[in-house]
Amino acid sequence: MFPSELLSLGLSKELVVLVISALPLVELRGALPVAINLFHFPWYYALLLCIIGNLMPVPLILLFLNALSRLLSKIDVFKRMLHWLFEHARQRGKIIERYERIGLVLFVAIPLPVTGAWTGSLVASLLGLRFWHASLSILIGVSIAGVIVTCLCLLGWIGAIIAGIGLSALAVLGLWRA
Repeated sequence: MFPSELLSLGLSKELVVLVISALPLVELRGALPVAINLFHFPWYYALLLCIIGNLMPVPLILLFLNALSRLLSKIDVFKRMLHWLFEHARQRGKIIERYERIGLVLFVAIPLPVTGAWTGSLVASLLGLRFWHASLSILIGVSIAGVIVTCLCLLGWIGAIIAGIGLSALAVLGLWRA
């Protein structure tokens, strides 16, 4: 089991939650259930740790992705990997392309695989969104996703319904303003 392996390395439970939150694909969506249901952290403490952990890679991706990809694309293996990654991100980022900041918030807020802060940062960087606009949008999206996943962890299906209604209301409001 992954969290127990990290604990066996001598890492604190808080650091384990931060590390899991910062991992691509897993992100906050996987770290919150660990923090709340496995480590029995209070929901507000777990949510704060997971948001912080999930946001740690965002500035690095937004600031250094273009320079790093130019450097790595000189090596054939990395060039193919980057091409696949960028094409996948472009396909996923249609809503971001259309609605920009609101789209980025909605994209990151939906707690599904490959819609989190990592992919949102990647797409924002590829689309050339401003650093602060992208950062704020990703922060809001991660916070919304965190509330949804926290509700799911605490309330089960009732939490899922409440979270779904809340997310739908935010989506309608965001699209209405756009």
